Amino acid sequence: MRRLRSFVLHQPASLQEAVSLLADAGERARPLAGGTDLLVDMKSGRVRFPEIVDLKLIEGLDGICRVEGALQVGPLVRIDALQACGAMRGRYMALWQASRVLASQSIRHLATIGGNLGRASPASDTAAPLLIHGARLVVQSPEGSREIAIDEFHRGPGVSCLAGGEIISAIVLPDPPPRTGTSYLKLGRRGGSCDLAVVGVAAAVTLAEGGIVDSARIALASVAPTPVRAHSAEAVLVGGVPDDTALESAGRAAVADISPISDVRASAEYRRELAAVLTVRALKSAVASARGQMGPH
Repeated sequence: MRRLRSFVLHQPASLQEAVSLLADAGERARPLAGGTDLLVDMKSGRVRFPEIVDLKLIEGLDGICRVEGALQVGPLVRIDALQACGAMRGRYMALWQASRVLASQSIRHLATIGGNLGRASPASDTAAPLLIHGARLVVQSPEGSREIAIDEFHRGPGVSCLAGGEIISAIVLPDPPPRTGTSYLKLGRRGGSCDLAVVGVAAAVTLAEGGIVDSARIALASVAPTPVRAHSAEAVLVGGVPDDTALESAGRAAVADISPISDVRASAEYRRELAAVLTVRALKSAVASARGQMGPH
């Protein structure tokens, strides 16, 4: 049985202190949010960091609040807190659905949205919903704060755009336009939804008054080096009626935007087939939700 190697644990009381510690330590340190991935990886020996910067004592990083035209989520908000948030279920259904299927309930009680996103995993359950919700990330460094679009965050497997000493300090979800429906679906290795995604698909559809697709956003997880937008599939839908034929065409088009690999969880070919199927299903759910906001005809 492996034992966790010793390390220096820092527990800063402020965000500025935390980013200064990380900047000074460089590659020797990592921030700790929920710890459900980092500590497991350290115990297994896959990674080793001599210094850990625990963020849990910093006030203001674990709340959800309304800001002008958006919902602001702190990076230390636990996944089960997202699941319990009524505002999340009302306007950000794809992210709420992701919070219900991320690992097990015991892990969701510890895991945080900032930790899940910050790991920059191609299979992250929160990343695809954040992409279709158009999230913005507020990032803090010793020099100050900056804001980046979620589309710019992922650079490769386990690699993000964050520089040394930078921490995600807030995730901002803009209010969706009227008549917008969203959805997130995934399939895990054992055929269930509470397992690491073999494929995950998030979809957002906004309908114009006449029921025509005004805009569409589709993002997929576990099918490329990073979570990826399916721009080809989105283009199929915009300006047309989202009937079964159009949705099936979008599902086929999504396959052109992905580059899956074969691994112990699934073959590349299976991932392509599953991506097309889940894209259609996620779109049908999103369209039904958007139509439900249009009222009687």
